[in-house]
Amino acid sequence: MEQVLAGFRDRIVAASNSGSPLRLRGNGTKDWYGQQLQGEVLDTTAYTGIVDYDPTELVITARCGTNLREIGKALSAHNQMLAFEPMRFDGMSTIGGIVAAGLSGPRRMAVGAVRDFVLGAVMMDGRGEVLHFGGQVMKNVAGYDVSRLLTGSLGTLGLILEVSVKVLPKPVAQQSLQFSMTETEALHQINVWGGQPLPISASCWYQGRLTVRLSGARAAVDAAILKMGGEVLVDADTFWDQLREHQMAFFADSTEGLWRLSVPSTTPVLQLPGETLTEWGGAQRWLKTSADAKTIRAAAEAAGGHATLFRGGDKSVGVFHPLKAPVADIHRRLKASFDPAGIFNPHRMYPDF
Repeated sequence: MEQVLAGFRDRIVAASNSGSPLRLRGNGTKDWYGQQLQGEVLDTTAYTGIVDYDPTELVITARCGTNLREIGKALSAHNQMLAFEPMRFDGMSTIGGIVAAGLSGPRRMAVGAVRDFVLGAVMMDGRGEVLHFGGQVMKNVAGYDVSRLLTGSLGTLGLILEVSVKVLPKPVAQQSLQFSMTETEALHQINVWGGQPLPISASCWYQGRLTVRLSGARAAVDAAILKMGGEVLVDADTFWDQLREHQMAFFADSTEGLWRLSVPSTTPVLQLPGETLTEWGGAQRWLKTSADAKTIRAAAEAAGGHATLFRGGDKSVGVFHPLKAPVADIHRRLKASFDPAGIFNPHRMYPDF
């Protein structure tokens, strides 16, 4: 793998010297995410393989080009999993791309987001230098936790070479229930349940049906079923897989933009035109709409959240929610520190850096 690293370094140094942008790319499963793609592709898939995996410590370390099929196979052999349930794209998503995109799946409401599981990272900066951040254990550090800053950065800070991620055991028991409810009723009920000791690991409201997944010890799951009622969902694994992979009818391509709104879970139904699907106990609202960005973002801000143009629509309005001036300045200074020539995925997140 040293030869692969040397190739990365040569490409990066040459690009920095010439000011030529590079598009960091694994298997390209999330090329649609973010602003318009720019630069010559730097393919990371040659830098692959699990570096270390200790099931007793619940930590796996892998190179950026390692796909989730390989990681999932290793974890399943020890009945463990990536708890944040990333989109797999038939297992072809790479671990580097998963961290760079920072997208979490249905279980995020119960266990946390991608960045909560990133323990350490190795990165190559715009000078071709290899930098190490964090480690393989949870610990507090002074200053920026750079390994977590890389999560969701879309490759704009540097080339993620290697990541160490905390994993969790698969639940002993799992069951899903469905309830006929309006969106307003569902938001109220899921927040009531959220304040009780129930093993809820995912929720989804769509077209008058609230679906709730229970995960944990068999006794806890059985007790929750008795308390909550509802109908047991047949073939629940398929339902949650299709939700995670955006294969449900709601996510089918359309002429409308697909917006992802992150708001407090107790936020009432947002009065916006379009079709909605709600996850994470009400904290993630998906919206298919032709409404303008200003209206959507104003509603999200009024609720104390933000809105992202996830897929489709007019990207000229900005994919990600505009940053406040002080936060934008921090982003620019971080970018300049790690990527002084501005070659890594330029403008992938925001047009001005």
